[in-house]
Amino acid sequence: MLAKSGILSVVILGLFGTDAARAAAPPPPPERAAVVQAITDCRKITDDAARLACYDKAAGALDVAETKGQVVVIDQEQVKTVRRQAFGLALPSLNFVFKSAPKSGEGVDQLTLVIGSAHKDGAGKWVFVSTEGPVWRQTDDFDFADDPAAGAKLLIKGGLMGSFFCKVGAAPQVRCQRVS
Repeated sequence: MLAKSGILSVVILGLFGTDAARAAAPPPPPERAAVVQAITDCRKITDDAARLACYDKAAGALDVAETKGQVVVIDQEQVKTVRRQAFGLALPSLNFVFKSAPKSGEGVDQLTLVIGSAHKDGAGKWVFVSTEGPVWRQTDDFDFADDPAAGAKLLIKGGLMGSFFCKVGAAPQVRCQRVS
């Protein structure tokens, strides 16, 4: 009887484990927009005149869709800008935007900002408001020898498991998280 209950436990754990793995997995990237797919489908046409007519029709449809905001086309520089603005935020639904972005360099695993203002919150943690808008908050108990000031450089580095480190000038780095 014990052997049967052990097997049943493994089967039940296996079922829940599969659901948990599915729930933890990031959503698949969205499929290519139909108006973009229509252009690539034109390449399959062997007759020159028919292929050109297909391209003209598909390019016109893409232009209309982009003009109406139904499709958004962005280049690598725009992707870098979005990646920089989103640095430190948990936005797994934007992963498809970053699929073609370079995997190294500023804006990916580290970011340098200029402090617009810095103050301690009610819990005694430093809050850094950058001149670009993002707000970062200290999460550890380190106290700076010199108070961080407006105009100082704030280097933010990604750590393990979604953690971040903030470094102000020559002071040791502190653990931090993005607030907004």
